[in-house]
Amino acid sequence: MNVSGKNIKTDRDGYIVNLNEWVPGFAEITAHEDELELTDEHWEVINFLREYYEEYQIPPAVSFLTKAIDKKLSEKANDKNGLFPKGGVEQALKLAGIPKKELIKHSNK
Repeated sequence: MNVSGKNIKTDRDGYIVNLNEWVPGFAEITAHEDELELTDEHWEVINFLREYYEEYQIPPAVSFLTKAIDKKLSEKANDKNGLFPKGGVEQALKLAGIPKKELIKHSNK
């Protein structure tokens, strides 16, 4: 995928391969491909996921993420599947640039 002149490698499912290559344009293009218009609420979740991963080096557990989103966002945005209609938490992680291999690796623990 080409984002602002930078080639970002993705896997066959569209997940970024190297977290360090992520730029906001990646989320914008990926969201557009999913027919999703990113709002401030989306960016709050995306930034939270990136900050969490940067600090702990693992994606957050779905239950933890759900609680964190509930605290951070307004009630209208608390429906994760409504906010990310094509995959819920998985779609959010994809937009945040968390590589799929990390999701698989940590879901087996």
